[in-house]
Amino acid sequence: MNRIDLEGRCAIVTGGASGIGHAICQRYAASGARVAVWDLSEKAAQESLSGLSQVAAGGHLAVQVDVADAASVEAAMAATVKAFGRLDIMVCSAGITGPNKVTWEYDPEDWRKVIDVNLNGVFLCNRAAVPAMLANDYGRIINIASIAGKDGNPNAPAYSTSKAGVIGLTKSLGKETAKTGIRVNCITPAAVHTPIFDQMTQQHIDFMLSKIPLGRFGMVEEIAAMVAWLSSEECSFSTGAVFDLSGGRAVY
Repeated sequence: MNRIDLEGRCAIVTGGASGIGHAICQRYAASGARVAVWDLSEKAAQESLSGLSQVAAGGHLAVQVDVADAASVEAAMAATVKAFGRLDIMVCSAGITGPNKVTWEYDPEDWRKVIDVNLNGVFLCNRAAVPAMLANDYGRIINIASIAGKDGNPNAPAYSTSKAGVIGLTKSLGKETAKTGIRVNCITPAAVHTPIFDQMTQQHIDFMLSKIPLGRFGMVEEIAAMVAWLSSEECSFSTGAVFDLSGGRAVY
């Protein structure tokens, strides 16, 4: 593993207790950052801390938060900044897939749940992070979108729409903060084998694999490696950008 220098940086990772989020937390801790693991489950967030390398100055933090609830996000942000004294990095990884159904059979309540977590949740977290970063005129925001947000996966209308929205939000916020020390980017992975697969049908999983020219799913460590660089000072001229990790699936 090439070590990205994140010494002294303070980071938040939503959905940090498992999957891609937890891999990012591990990579950050190994690179010298303090990490606040934000997760809907307080128990899972606390348990995840045991898998993180301890940093020299200060420790990591577990925070229970519902990213789809504005008050919960604001409270979590206040608690994190109070504990760390600053915020340098925000990664929005929390997400759900929703059911695999065609659009005309999709339940409106399921639609709302997916949009609330995957899109509104990213908006609320980005919204809360920017003022904390402006205080030091430095920040890195990385939103986890999906190749589905570019391609539009069949039988996943809410998920595809939510991730397309994350791409649009990233581009907008990246332009809004371009004159500051904040950089805002997103990544669009193809399918990565994580516990979120438990929410999908096998037919949908097989469909996603069939679209990847490399013939395999991505690994969480590969996602974390890209995110670590996007979180560093070296990522200074990219903002409002979309970075593919799709095993060759992406066509634009």
